Amino acid sequence: MRTLLVIGIGAGNPEHMTVQAIAALNRADVLFVPDKGSDKSDLSALRHEICDRFVTNPASRRVGFAVPKRAEPASSYRSTVDDWHEDIAGIYETLILNEISEDGCAAFLIWGDPMLYDSALRILERVRQRGNVDFIVEVIPGITAIQSLCASHRIALNRIGEPVLITTGRRLAAEGMPGNAGTVVVMLDGNCAFRTVKDKDVTIHWGAYLGTPDEIVISGRLREVEDTIMGTRTEARAAKGWIMDTYLLRKPGESEE
Repeated sequence: MRTLLVIGIGAGNPEHMTVQAIAALNRADVLFVPDKGSDKSDLSALRHEICDRFVTNPASRRVGFAVPKRAEPASSYRSTVDDWHEDIAGIYETLILNEISEDGCAAFLIWGDPMLYDSALRILERVRQRGNVDFIVEVIPGITAIQSLCASHRIALNRIGEPVLITTGRRLAAEGMPGNAGTVVVMLDGNCAFRTVKDKDVTIHWGAYLGTPDEIVISGRLREVEDTIMGTRTEARAAKGWIMDTYLLRKPGESEE
């Protein structure tokens, strides 16, 4: 039976690769490398850099594939994402059938960690449910953008004895800061939802291109730095053509001991 390795490759630094991830790369006969277009060629280049650096298996080969762009949300965000995932599932199915022998092994290289705000595992389950090809999935965790963000800001993710909420920019804008968590991590925010937070005394720890040579980090009270973050983000996106950013919001409270 075919084996699929879903490997977390970290948040952007090749040195985020774990020993387990490197070993998994070298188990694979085929390494699938996604291409999200010229605007995001850096993301594909990093995957190739990781393969160049760590793959020693002489039988290994790389297969690139184009990732379709997600349509702009219409009446339903969920249905838009569902349609997008269905398109990707068709691509995955073709790759699995055409590029892997019946007893072969292939790897998908996933930015960050496959279990956190990435849909590769859900999409592979769609492929399985189609019933045209069977396979075993193994998952190798990776360093997340959240870990990289906290490391770059030299902060702990949580306060002592307090919960942490991980959410999206869309949910933050719609629901605001939660009442049951003093620390909120926001991912997948294309519209700077931190601007909608009413309490401008919260502290924001923001980071873009985390783990890469282009990393940018800014922190401070929201009222003091939100305009700086907005301007910096706009300039960086214009310069590179894309941006990946994550941030942590923390309500005022007692400092850590």
